[in-house]
Amino acid sequence: MQDIVYGRNNVYEVLTDENRSISKIILMKGIKDNGKISQILDLAKKRGIVFQFLPKEKFYEYKEYSHQGVIAYASPIKYTGLEEFLNKKGENKKVVITDGVEDPHNFGSIIRTAVCAGYDAVIFPSRRNSAVNSTVEKTSAGAVNHIDMIMVNSLSGAIDKLKNNNFWIIATDIKAKDNYYDIDYCNMNFAIVMGSEKEGISSTILKKADFRVKIPMFKNFDSLNVSNAASILIFESVKQILQKTEHGV
Repeated sequence: MQDIVYGRNNVYEVLTDENRSISKIILMKGIKDNGKISQILDLAKKRGIVFQFLPKEKFYEYKEYSHQGVIAYASPIKYTGLEEFLNKKGENKKVVITDGVEDPHNFGSIIRTAVCAGYDAVIFPSRRNSAVNSTVEKTSAGAVNHIDMIMVNSLSGAIDKLKNNNFWIIATDIKAKDNYYDIDYCNMNFAIVMGSEKEGISSTILKKADFRVKIPMFKNFDSLNVSNAASILIFESVKQILQKTEHGV
């Protein structure tokens, strides 16, 4: 089984991942090169991957994709096992957990933010959550190839295992007393849990949280997009860690 990977940046990022095989790449004839096309062709040649230029009408079957004139047929991403991740060396690991984020655009955006912020993994359940599909890959701009993606059958069990391995669990909850910036994200392993677009984090997962935090908002308007909310928490942790590093704390 192969995935359709589309878009210039996304195809380029897939090419840089040696763990993913690519059977072929197709490009639209007459495509303008902003530099990325040349990079794609160079990498394809180095890896011995077949590529061909096809006329515009051949791309009609891909019209539902924002392909930018570039499509690759690639093997699915390689998931990391939770045990494998926990056995990796490293201190102060940072993880994002999604509990029922079903919109692939939101899921892809969260992954992209996590990679930009230097997080180590994204953990998500095999059910009731977006899968890693072509839309997620495109929205993440290929970020799925640069972070440990951990799919688990039981999110509750995964969180128990994290806690047993010295991780602190930080859950977003609109009813929380603490604000997201009241938490000290430094010098610890932690996982930020983001809930579904409609129902938030399930009660089972909330009970397992060591901290519950909210994003304060004006006008009692509580419909902040989950990917935007994730960005706020993730980069609060980055800000705190950088500040302590700069001050030698």
